[in-house]
Amino acid sequence: MSNLFITFIKMTTEAIKKDESVSRVFWRFAIPSVAAMLINGLYQIIDGIFVGHYVGYAGLAGINMAWPIIATIMGFGILAGMGAGSLISMARGAGDTPQAQRVLNTTIGLLLLFSALSIPIVLFYGYELLQLQGASGDSLKHGFDYINIFSYAAPFAIMAAAMPILVRNDDSPKVATVLTILGAVLNIGLDYLYLGILGQGLQGAAIATAISQSIVVALGLFYFFTPMAKIRITKLSIEIKSAMEICKLGSSSLMMFAYFSFVIALHNLLLMKYGSEIHVGAFAIIGYIATLYYLFAEGIASGMQPPVSYDYGNQRPERVKQTVALASKVILISGVATVILLNLFPEFFISLFAAQDEALMSATVEGLRLHLSMLFLDGFLFLASVYFMAVGKGGKALFVSMGNMLVQFPFLYLAPQWLGVTGVWLAVPLSNLALTLVVAPMLWKDLKGLLIPELEMTPAAQTT
Repeated sequence: MSNLFITFIKMTTEAIKKDESVSRVFWRFAIPSVAAMLINGLYQIIDGIFVGHYVGYAGLAGINMAWPIIATIMGFGILAGMGAGSLISMARGAGDTPQAQRVLNTTIGLLLLFSALSIPIVLFYGYELLQLQGASGDSLKHGFDYINIFSYAAPFAIMAAAMPILVRNDDSPKVATVLTILGAVLNIGLDYLYLGILGQGLQGAAIATAISQSIVVALGLFYFFTPMAKIRITKLSIEIKSAMEICKLGSSSLMMFAYFSFVIALHNLLLMKYGSEIHVGAFAIIGYIATLYYLFAEGIASGMQPPVSYDYGNQRPERVKQTVALASKVILISGVATVILLNLFPEFFISLFAAQDEALMSATVEGLRLHLSMLFLDGFLFLASVYFMAVGKGGKALFVSMGNMLVQFPFLYLAPQWLGVTGVWLAVPLSNLALTLVVAPMLWKDLKGLLIPELEMTPAAQTT
């Protein structure tokens, strides 16, 4: 097994070459990144399909109330992975391999620390966090079934979120994709076993996900102990300076996950207040459908990060601008196309997650058309955050992520009071539009500044 894995690494490990075209480098990283994100997202989507058909809307509501807790915990893995990924690529672009090595060692130490802290937090506060979202009755029971298992498996979720990112930034994007494919395929089989055959409900779904993620973690760690890795794990340590830089750059990614978690939790609470458990189940289905685009956009943005960081570290601003422009076109065009498809064929997509339930179908169609009307702006905002992080401007990246969260408050507070459930559905698209009007000029100004010779500088010279 190990020899086969090492052979595969030899075949797929790739480096960024100075004479490659921008589009070639971008797609070489973006395609495996998108595949990895979509496949990794299958963990949640597959859970949703099986839960929707084998448990029903109460199960969907329960898992949707568990998701804000899970996503926040996973966000710490993304923080470590994205922050370290940017530093590793910039160090390698500048020819400083020893620094890249130190960053990797520190990242593993941080992941272990986050993992150790996650278990007691979820174990002791999971039930109360579900109740804060308005969970009660069947939705509370199902949500706690999932959280109870997840509390012990949280370290796997954290590590599995970071591993593909770290492997990809070691110039092995295809290896990262294979790791997530293995985990997703296992998750499909285990979901069918635990839900379809054994009938273990949300506890079974949580067990299936935990086993799948543990395999991704094991293989990801194994990769960095092989001689095929360009940088290797040599010791478990946390270098304070590197750890602070990782957390600074990765904080925007954590805040993005915290933002999604907060928005989901607040929607759950408001939908229970102005609607019913059926509306929370509808919101869960809408979330699963939207996840396909979110993960695609995240994959494009994450695939953009290594070449942008590398070219920025190598002082090639023209290539940075071209890469960001290409990624922006892909994200916006695909987002608009997705919105059109969802409005033309909503019942088809909804039926993947719901059994024959007319009330659930009606609520979901209405919510889908309203809530996802500005879906493409979500992708753009994520791209802007990743760009600022990729060039070492953690302050601006954090501004985008924090702004995305803070702008939600007035819309989510006022719109439901005026429009009821309809206001809940419209709050996010309206707030995304407002934030984009601020972030788009900020991104344009930053990219334009990169092209002025006197502003060209190393990443260390400009970090905010």
